Amino acid sequence: MDLAHQLCVPNGQYSKSQVAHALGISRDALYEHSKQAHTDKQEETAVEQLHELNDIQEHCKTEAIMTNPVLPRRALPEKRSFAMPALPWRLLLLISYLLIIGTPSFLFGTRVGLRVLPTLTNYFYNSSGTTPPPTPTPLPPFPAAVPQPGSLLYTTLPGDSCDEILSAQMYMIDAGQIFNDANPSIVKALNNAMGQDCRVLQPGMVVKLSPQYPLVALGGVVLKVEASSPQQPLPTPLITVTSQQQPGFDCSNGCLLTMLIAPGTQIRLLVQTALPVHTGSWVWAQAMLARKQIAGFANYPFADPKASLNGMLLRACDLQVDTIHDDNSPACSQLQPNTIVDDGGSWLFGVTGPGSLDHWHYPLRLPTGTRVLLWLSVDSHGDLKFQKGNPLYRFNAATHLYVPA
Repeated sequence: MDLAHQLCVPNGQYSKSQVAHALGISRDALYEHSKQAHTDKQEETAVEQLHELNDIQEHCKTEAIMTNPVLPRRALPEKRSFAMPALPWRLLLLISYLLIIGTPSFLFGTRVGLRVLPTLTNYFYNSSGTTPPPTPTPLPPFPAAVPQPGSLLYTTLPGDSCDEILSAQMYMIDAGQIFNDANPSIVKALNNAMGQDCRVLQPGMVVKLSPQYPLVALGGVVLKVEASSPQQPLPTPLITVTSQQQPGFDCSNGCLLTMLIAPGTQIRLLVQTALPVHTGSWVWAQAMLARKQIAGFANYPFADPKASLNGMLLRACDLQVDTIHDDNSPACSQLQPNTIVDDGGSWLFGVTGPGSLDHWHYPLRLPTGTRVLLWLSVDSHGDLKFQKGNPLYRFNAATHLYVPA
């Protein structure tokens, strides 16, 4: 190209067309380009090289990504705003009405139902013909003391004999028959009981007089019942109004009750009654006091003044279980041996107070807890009653004897 330029005008003598035709090149190639065109050419070349470098870097990145793939991040859940739907004004009004009217109505209905339903239940239960069980009553208090067997003193008068003294002072009409002089053991037992020899009795002598076949008034709670056969329980009703008592024992053929009559004092009581008896019942009874055992004298009439009631076996009459008196229980005159019918009454040991003698409403004007011995007369109906003017004695703890009250 330099040779062509030297041959062409103005360097040489030949025109550009001749030189181009002779050398076989394009005529345009013989023209000089401007510096701006040369600069543009350089910039274009630099841009092309930069594009090639970017293509190489992108290619490397693509290969790296393909070699070590990266898991895309899990998109975070979008936070959704919760908007409570607005309640209609009619619904709000209805709710307010129900709260204002419904709450007092509910409370009023509950109170009325608590009164009406038990009444209706009792009505239908009672109309069914079922007899409700007896309502348990509070137990009476125990007496501060227990009955005490004992004797009283008598000073003999001229002409007195042991049989006459017993008949006049103790109302023992059959004394002459009971203490038969023909039996030495019986005479000895009578002398020991009276503290004097009845064969040489003199005026002014002091003798002891004991009540014959005495009774004792008792009240206590049943701790144990021994019966031949338990009472069959009744069917449970469909509607239970009050709690049913436990089925009692059938004592129509006899029961042995273990009773607590005072703190620390228990007795065993033989009863015969058609009333059901169960543990926890309170039993009132007059019972035949145990008599002193004398060999060869089965009908010995006196009790041992030194005997203790604790653990004693007694036979009951005039029986009451809880609040029901058994009018068909054995009478005291049926407890053999005794002389109640012949004597017209019987002696009774007891203690004043609500847990003992007050139950029988005897007109006694003595402090509560006083141990007494009183005479019960047989009335026209055959019942034993304390009447005005009957003998009444109280126990003297100092002398261990009964003195007139």
